[in-house]
Amino acid sequence: MMKTKFLAQFCLSCILLSFVDIASAQTLTPTEIVKRAQDKVNGSSSQGTMKMSIVRPGWSREVTMKAWSLGNDFSMIYITSPAKDAGQVFLKRHNDMWNWMPSINRMIKIPPSMMGQSWMGSDFTNDDLVKMNSMVDDYEHHITGNEVIDGYDCYIIELIPKQEAAVVWGKILVWISKKEYYELKSEYYDEDQVLTNSMTASDIKLMGDRMLPSKMVMIPRDTEKEGHETRLEMIDTRFNIQITEEFFSQQNMKTVR
Repeated sequence: MMKTKFLAQFCLSCILLSFVDIASAQTLTPTEIVKRAQDKVNGSSSQGTMKMSIVRPGWSREVTMKAWSLGNDFSMIYITSPAKDAGQVFLKRHNDMWNWMPSINRMIKIPPSMMGQSWMGSDFTNDDLVKMNSMVDDYEHHITGNEVIDGYDCYIIELIPKQEAAVVWGKILVWISKKEYYELKSEYYDEDQVLTNSMTASDIKLMGDRMLPSKMVMIPRDTEKEGHETRLEMIDTRFNIQITEEFFSQQNMKTVR
């Protein structure tokens, strides 16, 4: 009798907890879900090292880099290898982006029209790597469904650009896990709503003070680019570091290491 009573109480507790989880999830708007996913990846600031592998039919190459960020408005990327690219620096401040090229002692401002172009020959765009656009602020968000990705129950959220937003994509679909807020898959569509690129994230591990997907693979969906892909691996990351806006300056681009 006691066992039966205990089992009944246990089952009731599980049911109540499940309702609490559902209610908690339902209180979050699609925009808040996207913000939680972005905050988990970015933190208030960060510093890390990454390796990018560009794969093409018949050849591949690797690029390693250091990266710093402060919120959504400031980021800097310093290329450490290969030798021919080492020393290049990319800076983003608000809506502006620059490239310092020490080999020719020249600072180049990258215009908005070039933000959708390939970054260093990869399948990522200039916009992707410097996080020029905020997925939270520049888009309207709508939950369109649910899907399980690698064992994680995910929201499928559609991002439609706001009318005034200067963004590259005509639409983005993101798959965000419901409990952990991992962004596990993204699809990028052009202005004609044609699927252009898709990205998957995997290999979840401890990165700094949080668990995060550490590998991302971007694949172009153009039939003429069959066999093309770019892999980005986070080697190490520290979040919420002490860093100021002054770090992200054109002068510092020439001296940062």
